Amino acid sequence: MKRHFLPCLLLGCATCAHAEPRYTQSDFGGVGLLQTPTARMAPAGELSVNANRTDPYSRYSVSFQPFDWLEGSFRYTAISNRDYGAAALSGDQSYKDKAIDAKLRLLKESHWLPEVALGGRDIGGTGLFSSEYFVGNKRFGDLDVSLGLAWGYLGNRGDIDNPFGVLGDKFNDRPDNSATVADAGEFNGDSYFRGSPSFFGGVNYQTPWDPLSIKIEYEGNDYENEPLNNNQVQDSPINLGLVFKAGDSVDLHAAWERGNTAMFGITLHTNFATRKAPAKTFDPPAEPVQASMPKVAPEDVKWAGVAQRLQKNAGYRVERIAQRDSELIVYGEQTRYFHQPKAVGRAARILDNSVNDEIDWFTVVDNRNGVPIQEISLPRETFREVANKDRSIEDLRRVTEQNAPVPHQEKELFAQELSPFTYGLGVGYKQNVGGPDGFILYQFTADLTAEYRFQRDLWWNGMLSGNLVNNFDKFKYTAPSNLPRVRTFVREYMTTSDVTMPTFQLNKARQLDEDLYGMVYGGYLESMFAGVGGELLYRPMGERWAIGGNLNWVQQRDFEQDFGLRDYNVLTGHVTGYYRLPFEDILAAVSVGRYLARDYGVTVDLSREFRNGVRFGGFVTLTNVTQDEYGEGSFSKGIYFSIPFDELMASSTMRRANLAWSPLTRDGGASLGRSYSLYSLTEGRNIDLFHNNFDKVVE
Repeated sequence: MKRHFLPCLLLGCATCAHAEPRYTQSDFGGVGLLQTPTARMAPAGELSVNANRTDPYSRYSVSFQPFDWLEGSFRYTAISNRDYGAAALSGDQSYKDKAIDAKLRLLKESHWLPEVALGGRDIGGTGLFSSEYFVGNKRFGDLDVSLGLAWGYLGNRGDIDNPFGVLGDKFNDRPDNSATVADAGEFNGDSYFRGSPSFFGGVNYQTPWDPLSIKIEYEGNDYENEPLNNNQVQDSPINLGLVFKAGDSVDLHAAWERGNTAMFGITLHTNFATRKAPAKTFDPPAEPVQASMPKVAPEDVKWAGVAQRLQKNAGYRVERIAQRDSELIVYGEQTRYFHQPKAVGRAARILDNSVNDEIDWFTVVDNRNGVPIQEISLPRETFREVANKDRSIEDLRRVTEQNAPVPHQEKELFAQELSPFTYGLGVGYKQNVGGPDGFILYQFTADLTAEYRFQRDLWWNGMLSGNLVNNFDKFKYTAPSNLPRVRTFVREYMTTSDVTMPTFQLNKARQLDEDLYGMVYGGYLESMFAGVGGELLYRPMGERWAIGGNLNWVQQRDFEQDFGLRDYNVLTGHVTGYYRLPFEDILAAVSVGRYLARDYGVTVDLSREFRNGVRFGGFVTLTNVTQDEYGEGSFSKGIYFSIPFDELMASSTMRRANLAWSPLTRDGGASLGRSYSLYSLTEGRNIDLFHNNFDKVVE
């Protein structure tokens, strides 16, 4: 049967092949139509970066999907026809609005019922564009229909009386949504669901041509109450737009909005939970398991050569090799493979090809900075059968053991001398986004890092950093604050010297008991502070919880970031409890203590780590300082993403890319930026992390 493209495109006729509508980003960020949200969610693990222009608004946002039922967005809006503030402070910078959005799925779509979500825009910013809404979606073939009810900015037309008015007269009027500088950043809960709401909705049509989808919507905002007395003319409440999929990770947007204004935008997106990592073409191939075992007894093996193979092929920097009855034990530090099962499997292949059948078990004791973290034991015969595809990998999973490392009576077969000095070169990046002096302030540096180990658990590390390109000289506006300047000297630290020494410190770590770890350190601990400190962590093997604490005496460094110090000093530290929830791989960390500006408070950090190690998280810090003392922003908050380079590169690596986004650089709620954390150092004690990637043991 012949199909005609144009009728299909216009009518979505039944003879056309139905394609499921794609969920794309709205103008504000977050899955939606144009100006309005929908109840749809991107798949868990999705990360989108969005930019678009609808005069007089330029919107830049990051949207992330930590769970399939929760969406978050962080947005900056530049209002081109309004100044940020006084000309002496802001120059020619347009007004910048900062906002946090969230959307929660209440009901999943079924055959008869729609998908329903509850959401809020600008729930933690200035409140200029604040709105709350309920919205539902139902799919009909290649049409996805949405209908919602919104309060605040999305519902400014005020079509109906507030149904929540039955709960009290206060719901009939909405407070002014223009926050003062001191109030900016508050969760403005006193205005939620207040005022007269309006309906909104629309249709997303997936055309027979897969790259193209068309959107049409009715919005509940009449643009007669725009923020900053910036009302716009609306000739029509109906907006029409399209999204063109220019590539797997690129969407191009265009629309005609308000009946008189064009919109153009772009979205860059990927899914870090489902995307396939590049093939590791630069890794050495794993050693094949031989048909028969070698005839060489343990005491006759040339272990120095085995240690070299373990480092080159399995990534282990071997400390020593020992025998306990029929068990062969390798003590070493992993330096290459992000996923521990892959490293252990490669090590087992090398050991199996090196020693006779006197050995029945292979054990790898995983050390970090000379501190034993865990020991992993594989039965040799089962491993051989799985590697040769004679048995299921599940059989090996069931008999593989993970234990806390404890001293044993054993016979040492080999000990390797410590190689004390290592170094590396890399590129560093720092940023400050959304201030009045420039939308993005940035610095790129060339970094030389070095480490010298006096003992395996006693080492010095340092960094020398050279400025490559930097526009932090524009950073002038620090916003009102009555706190000590512990972070808002960022311009001075970034621009005073082109060659800096961010870190130069001595560290000592130790396992104090089976589940207790300790660390002490001293020197130039970060770019702004030097001092001494210590940390303790109690983390039982395989448990979901841990508790730790750190205490530090620090003094502010000179702006040149050399060996000089300023007058300000402080005693700072926190007690932190960690708990991994038994669902969705959520880690909750709650820290209580004293911050760098001598304020006391609590930080709540929630993050989700996916199977491949990608982590999405957010934090909120509340301290005992008042809003007037804190200044613009009211309290500290932000989101962050931690992405293993292993997911991005064609060679294996243990390094991570850590990206944090906080609305403003403020002095309140500021923590010391320590180079090492015992919780991160002991990550191998999370046995779920090992078993979630156990299939890599045969790679």
